[in-house]
Amino acid sequence: MQTFSELDLIEPLQRAVEAQGYTKPTPVQAQAIPLLLAGRDVLACAQTGTGKTAAFTLPVLQHIQTRRSGRTGRRPIRALVLTPTRELAAQIGESIAGYGQHLQIPHTVIFGGVKQGAQVRAIERGVAILVATPGRLLDLMGQGIVDLRDVEFFVLDEADRMLDMGFINDVRRVLRDLPSKRQNLLFSATMPESIIQLAGSFLDNPARVEVTPNATTVEKIQQSVMFCARAQKRFLLASLIRSLGVESAIVFTRTKHGASRLVKQLEQVGISSAAIHGNKSQNARTRALDGFRSGEIRILVATDIASRGIDVDGVSHVFNFDLPNEPESYVHRIGRTARAGKGGVAVAFCDETEGAFLRDIEHLIGMSIEVNEDHEWHDAASVPPPGRGGGGGGGSRGGGRPKQTTVRRPEGLGNRTSDGQRRRRG
Repeated sequence: MQTFSELDLIEPLQRAVEAQGYTKPTPVQAQAIPLLLAGRDVLACAQTGTGKTAAFTLPVLQHIQTRRSGRTGRRPIRALVLTPTRELAAQIGESIAGYGQHLQIPHTVIFGGVKQGAQVRAIERGVAILVATPGRLLDLMGQGIVDLRDVEFFVLDEADRMLDMGFINDVRRVLRDLPSKRQNLLFSATMPESIIQLAGSFLDNPARVEVTPNATTVEKIQQSVMFCARAQKRFLLASLIRSLGVESAIVFTRTKHGASRLVKQLEQVGISSAAIHGNKSQNARTRALDGFRSGEIRILVATDIASRGIDVDGVSHVFNFDLPNEPESYVHRIGRTARAGKGGVAVAFCDETEGAFLRDIEHLIGMSIEVNEDHEWHDAASVPPPGRGGGGGGGSRGGGRPKQTTVRRPEGLGNRTSDGQRRRRG
């Protein structure tokens, strides 16, 4: 296994890496860093949690430290990192500060949802590295505050989420303002044809780096699926949180409205929770994350897009309240637990409308997820027909039930009749 000392990083970066306790690069770092130091454009397929931030942060810092800028006068922006969410932008900014602690390379992070004054002042003082979300970047470009004429290194991070969030036209507008001669890096957790086309529009003969999800990490996660009617999911979730003694969990919903509604329902029965999604202000998102990290908030309810870039240790459980309509998102979601060599639990709820999503997930992961019927809300009508699975096939799916605590209706959430009988959608 290669070590960081073999990656030809300059001494100040080596010291910073060692100070953070790292000795061996992750696979994406071992592949990407030499290519980027050599000046190659890179097209990389790697998800959050693989160490991709350091894979581009270290070469960017070394590039700026060792090459003189051709510009005189005010310090120009020499590297631009474009990322879809505020949380991910802040995380990248922290990485730049950490790895660049022995270098005098100013940087700043800009994003929407907060007043622009402090961000403008930082840019006007001069920054060599700018980390930005598309909306705020275009706003400041339009005001003549951000000048990208001297950018030598461009990173497009989480490209698939950029497309999912409707930022593709914003990305193209930014690209038009960049100089033609520059080094480029595109990171994406998935590589659909739309990403390939986008990459082809600005990458110059890129080297491909592909890092598959770590199977051993997934194997450490106890996965199960529970079938219940959509209207009963909130009862099942509250009962599981209590009966399993859950102290730190992320619950994934498909929509922002669903996340906010679920938080209210959990709070009604005394389960501390907070939502994080695109409609929340930056201050509200920061408070939610801080409370979750400190343990003040037990349950973080998130949408896929808002969760990108959230890296919190100690998450014992992941609940898929809604199954994702993209099977790759399931792998990303459950990877929030079982960090740092620890085990974790991932529970998926499947209602009468989600059978096809479950089939796609099982096909992707190459296995049938075990079924847990030991709960009051088991709904046989929500079980997809036999033969839907990926790895095991057949109707039994997984050869038995995982050993979990039998769950019962929590007090305070009403009863089945008052909340409506099981609904059928479709």
